[in-house]
Amino acid sequence: MRVSLLSFILLVFVSCSKEKSEYITDNDAPPYSEVSSVKLRNYVNRVFIDLIGREPLDEEMDLETYQLRQNHASVQSRLDLVNRLMFDDSYRPGDSSYTYAYFRRVYDLGKIRFLEGVSDEGLQGEANIFRNNAISDSLGGDQAGYDENMAQYNYLIDVLGSAQAFMDGTISISEQNGYMLLNSVYDIINMNSFNFVNATFNDLLFRFPTQNEFNIAYDIVENNTPGALFGAQASNKSQYVSLISSCSEAAEGTIIWCYTTLLSREPSSTELNRELQKFGLDHNFHELQQRILISDEYANF
Repeated sequence: MRVSLLSFILLVFVSCSKEKSEYITDNDAPPYSEVSSVKLRNYVNRVFIDLIGREPLDEEMDLETYQLRQNHASVQSRLDLVNRLMFDDSYRPGDSSYTYAYFRRVYDLGKIRFLEGVSDEGLQGEANIFRNNAISDSLGGDQAGYDENMAQYNYLIDVLGSAQAFMDGTISISEQNGYMLLNSVYDIINMNSFNFVNATFNDLLFRFPTQNEFNIAYDIVENNTPGALFGAQASNKSQYVSLISSCSEAAEGTIIWCYTTLLSREPSSTELNRELQKFGLDHNFHELQQRILISDEYANF
């Protein structure tokens, strides 16, 4: 059957009008709006464990998952969650506060990294021995013995107080790491100067020293012989620890440590260079962690 020209024009007009009426502009779906609830909950659970060392309570899980869902799991909503766990100082039953739990977590992980996870009770017990020895030396008139024992006591007290000091902003992550190296417990784990030098390089820089670096470091630690490493001078064990824990390679080591603890892999050369342009300059440990924790790779989105 033949269709008249007028009928054909009307048919085309109606069809085009219908298609136009069904087209809605500015309706692009947010990139993370389709993330499943299971993935959101897994992300919340993982962030809680990595930052404060425990799983979220049911009400925390529900609230944080809801917040992520409402904000389409955006990078900003992830950052808000991370910031709460790092810096919210309001009272939380069992944790004192999120920020207290976070800085304790950093401290506990540092003890695992450097001190084989020794307990605070173990550190305090070791400190008490040195203090008692110092008192005995003082009563016996042994000034040199008193000074040495008090120095060892104070090194351990520095470790015990480092979580609070880092939270207060009076020390940096590099200084906290230094405290973990300069104490009698680390010496017991890595007996003698030979092992101590190798351990400090491996624990902080994720590599062993070259023969030249080892010779210089060993003489500094063992014999108090002045030497130059990483572009700076040191002439005793304390100065050596301060030098190696604050050098640029130690910043690189911190980046590697964060990637391995949070992503279970080392950074690529591109990632390492990118982070050195940031953390290597500002030494902001919290922002280094944040960049990893809000990534799609970490979130598994």
